[in-house]
Amino acid sequence: MGTPVLAPVTTGLGEIYQYVVKAKKGYEDRYDITELRTIQDWIVRRQLLRVSGVADVSSLGGKLKQYEIAIDPNKLKSYGLTVSDVFSALENNNQNTGGAYIERQTTVLYIRSEGLIGDIGDINSIAVKNTENGTPLFIKDVAEVRIGSAIRYGAMTYNGEGEVAGAVVMMLKGANSSLVIKDVKDKIEQIKKILPEGVEIEPFLDRTKMVSHAIGTVEKNLMEGALIVVFVLVLFLGNFRAGFLVASVIPLAMLFAVIMMNLFGVSGNLMSLGALDFGLIVDGAVIIVEAVMHQLTHGKRFKSLNAINQNEMDGEVIHSAGRMMNSAVFGQIIILIVYLPIFSLQGIEGKMFKPMAQTVAFALLGAFILSLTYIPMMSSVFLSKKVKHSKNLSDKMMEKIERLYEIALQKVLGFPKTVIVSVLALFFAALITLSFLGGEFIPALEEGDFAVDTRVLTGSNLNVSIEATLKGEKILLENFPEVIKVVGKIGSGEVPTDPMPIEASDMMVILKDKSEWTSATNFNELAEKMGKALEAIPGVTFGFQYPVQMRFNELMTGARQDVVCKIFGENLDTLAHYANKLGNVINTVDGSANLYVEAVGGMPQIVIKYNRAAIAQYGLNISEINRIVNTAFAGQSAGQVYEEEKRFDLVVRMVGEQRKISVMFRIY
Repeated sequence: MGTPVLAPVTTGLGEIYQYVVKAKKGYEDRYDITELRTIQDWIVRRQLLRVSGVADVSSLGGKLKQYEIAIDPNKLKSYGLTVSDVFSALENNNQNTGGAYIERQTTVLYIRSEGLIGDIGDINSIAVKNTENGTPLFIKDVAEVRIGSAIRYGAMTYNGEGEVAGAVVMMLKGANSSLVIKDVKDKIEQIKKILPEGVEIEPFLDRTKMVSHAIGTVEKNLMEGALIVVFVLVLFLGNFRAGFLVASVIPLAMLFAVIMMNLFGVSGNLMSLGALDFGLIVDGAVIIVEAVMHQLTHGKRFKSLNAINQNEMDGEVIHSAGRMMNSAVFGQIIILIVYLPIFSLQGIEGKMFKPMAQTVAFALLGAFILSLTYIPMMSSVFLSKKVKHSKNLSDKMMEKIERLYEIALQKVLGFPKTVIVSVLALFFAALITLSFLGGEFIPALEEGDFAVDTRVLTGSNLNVSIEATLKGEKILLENFPEVIKVVGKIGSGEVPTDPMPIEASDMMVILKDKSEWTSATNFNELAEKMGKALEAIPGVTFGFQYPVQMRFNELMTGARQDVVCKIFGENLDTLAHYANKLGNVINTVDGSANLYVEAVGGMPQIVIKYNRAAIAQYGLNISEINRIVNTAFAGQSAGQVYEEEKRFDLVVRMVGEQRKISVMFRIY
């Protein structure tokens, strides 16, 4: 029996589908970003949560609607009221109850009250207290009741046109992304039919595009590899039957590998399937089939025969296969041994490369079994039993190659010193050339779109980030015809599944197919040109990556860049000093680009420091003062307001003008 443990419902790589909710052309004035966010939360999100395999739908952008009670502290003071009095009045006047039932003749009448707040008028009519002459003081006498929004820590922009609402669909851990995305798309089509007039859902990023690219690459590699192997086999064996017999090992070994991958839970991806080498798979089969054909063509026993019967064929196959079996087995064992060190890898490296080693091992094991059983049997049945004594095209070609090789070998053996010096010179020339070549451990997978990490100055407000992102979107759309759309994801949502500061944003640049590009021929060139165009925006840094690659980097190192240097210590000021020094050094390195030094300080703050002696003198405590401060600026919920099935927070906070404090202050 295993011990049950808690595990994440989803992972950082579970972002499989992203979309925006926006007003259609001509309806922009009818729907503001608060209404768009309400539609996203109470129509779109609720429907998508029903899709099998969806863990959550994380909303972002727009304004989260609230019923705001903006209190005026001067009016509170003039009436001798406190913030606690307002909270008590709201809590005591926003509730339902049940009263069992009463009997009336032969029936019963169930009793219930309807005391929940329904609109702004109900809130205005709530009495806080009565004056000395008995006149009630209402909420409207000390506060302004209005439709407001939660404190925003993020936003979403679209194509440089302005703000929209949207969301990220998170997949359950272990679910099949292709199936979940298909179900999500089907549900989106259903949701579109029930949206209010003038509102549309527009997806901008889903995992299908990347998966299609990866599958297309795997299909292309496997198909081209198989065709090359078949061509080479037929060409050099000189026999169509022999060539196709050996080539038939490829799909059968693949089938065996897929079955084993399914049993051992190995995922089929670009890393695992793309590493298969069909030349290795057919190695054992080639040895056995070639041995059989060689004996049939050049064996002394069959020189006087034009054909052999099945019994003679069986005997020859047993003899040839038995003689070459050791060579075939030994060659495949050597190949398997090469992959053994990969099985010892741990952590991220193990998760990335073990599937590759396992897949290759499964395929080689399948080919090994087929070489012992299937190939000898099929050679006996399928190969032609006619004995050909004349040389075919393949034999003539090989003889010519052997003659040329022999002539070249004899000439080379006459100049041993020259050959050795030439080889050493070429070797050192290769080393020198290699030292000037760039390289990477794992080539980046071209996902088809860009994720542009955008940063404004630390401490900038949300409007500055929105303005910078909108400018960047317009530049990319106006200067690069490859761009279909650009969506900016700024900061974090109210529930931060992807916590980012307000000054950070991700511009998702959705691109056309590579065959339609005109500005560049590859992703690196296009990223470089886009980066130069975006330099027109002062004070903003841009870093180009792929969406999933960026998230993967973030999960592994905590940063989004490909190469990360970390400095550890206790003092943040010292860390910031050395981080800047390290950044200056890295800037001098050839090939470095998109450098970003993570800010660990410099955030402007208003600090409230308490005078404990004065607090005691007035009979107060820090808990009460903290509640007042939190209520005044952030706002505190005093209940909820229901609009049919929709539910919105009833929040008390200070009126807007009173919250605009520009200096640090003390409470004495």
